[in-house]
Amino acid sequence: MQRWGRSCLRGFSSAAIPSQLENVGFIGLGNMGSHMARNLITAGYKVTVHDINENSMKKFSDDGISTKQSPLEVSESSDVVITMLPSSSHVLEVYNGANGLLVGGSRLGPWLYIDSSTVDPQTSRKISTAISRCHLKENKGYAENPMILDAPVSGGVPAAEAGKLTFMVGGLEEAYLAAKPLLLSMGKRVIYCGGAGNGSAAKICNNMAMAISMLGVSEAFALGQNLGIKASTLTDIFNCSSARCWSSDTYNPVPGVMEGVPSSRNYDGGFTSKLMAKDLDLAMASASGVGFKCPMGSEALEIYRKLCRDGCEPKDFSCAFRHYYAGKDEE
Repeated sequence: MQRWGRSCLRGFSSAAIPSQLENVGFIGLGNMGSHMARNLITAGYKVTVHDINENSMKKFSDDGISTKQSPLEVSESSDVVITMLPSSSHVLEVYNGANGLLVGGSRLGPWLYIDSSTVDPQTSRKISTAISRCHLKENKGYAENPMILDAPVSGGVPAAEAGKLTFMVGGLEEAYLAAKPLLLSMGKRVIYCGGAGNGSAAKICNNMAMAISMLGVSEAFALGQNLGIKASTLTDIFNCSSARCWSSDTYNPVPGVMEGVPSSRNYDGGFTSKLMAKDLDLAMASASGVGFKCPMGSEALEIYRKLCRDGCEPKDFSCAFRHYYAGKDEE
């Protein structure tokens, strides 16, 4: 875990921030990362990108954006490197693998690394420890040592595209303050969570609560249908009563109740059940690591594993209403 004093990062002035953050490397151009990178470009940052998918990179190179063939090449032209990857194993490979970000040994070019992937806190802390042992190739004047932030996001693809993500940030507070303008070019809110790994911890706790909430709302709607109450009626009741929550008033799982959400388009184009199962697995593994029991989180994980086995991996996680609880579309 990082343990640096305040001397690690010398005074940033608001006028100096752009030059220290100007050259940004972005690794991971999937559904989220591609939008985040483009928002940085729109904001005026000089962005260099990399992805293992050549087609994803071509969309950027066709627009005149610099592309590189490896994470190491990205780091060679960047002050800051942002990673947005599918899993802990991908993150470890990008940092520690052949031609990875840390392959140069103990002397690094970028002064700041930001990992926005959803990973377990242990992975974030492992990489933080590795970077804390490194030094900068050149004296930056404003930073004595390289630093890393774990900064996973909430809001999904629509918020990534609109630049309205919420960042949950762990790491050295000075690095967080310095990186805040950069993060706000991709999001609407940036929340400091404490030391290394705490951003990742916040993200898996948030997603566990989101899964449990969605399952609870779906279960209640399906029960209501079996008792003769329309889901739209229950929605009106929930949304002005104590059951009100994001799963009822913003992301309703019942087809025909709300427009513009995955349930209105056969559960396509949202946060997939596969990803929810992955995040719940991270949460349960982390809970086990500290000896904490999560009975509701464990049950949620089993439900999403079953949905994945039943062919719902690519469907939005709100599909539990139809495919687990056998809920009916609103007439």
